[in-house]
Amino acid sequence: MRLLLISDTHLPKRAKALPPRLMAELPHADVVVHAGDWVDTATLDLLEERARRLVGVYGNNDGPALRARLPEVARVDLDGLRLGVVHETGAAQGRERRCAERYPDLDVLVFGHSHIPWDTTTETGLRLLNPGSPTDRRRQPHHTYMTATVTEGQLTDVTLHRIDAD
Repeated sequence: MRLLLISDTHLPKRAKALPPRLMAELPHADVVVHAGDWVDTATLDLLEERARRLVGVYGNNDGPALRARLPEVARVDLDGLRLGVVHETGAAQGRERRCAERYPDLDVLVFGHSHIPWDTTTETGLRLLNPGSPTDRRRQPHHTYMTATVTEGQLTDVTLHRIDAD
């Protein structure tokens, strides 16, 4: 099962559309995960139409229309992998401890908010992933997203993809 992980798209404020390179990944993904800060409902509509399966949450910049359609936290079982999605996890310092305490029932937690790619594993074995942003790189050198594979409950082939900055 192939995953496409994105967050913090901030459309149309930070970009007019999702990058072509990211859109080219959609047909290859079995599950698209969006960790919040969509900003517009058009992006949600687009991914609902084109993704085989979409798992998303709202972020702090998402208004009532998105909050009515998306949860704050999502939990799914993907071929035995217990995956969660949330937008905010707090400051980087202490993140592993906080997330391990808040999400003891998960194997992987995908989060957003910072626009900074992140890949760590807590002492309890919880894998934390932030794909960065494909449209709003902030202080990062590149726009980014992640792909990964799930096989028999195991997450493998986690890859951070860089999109050259405009």
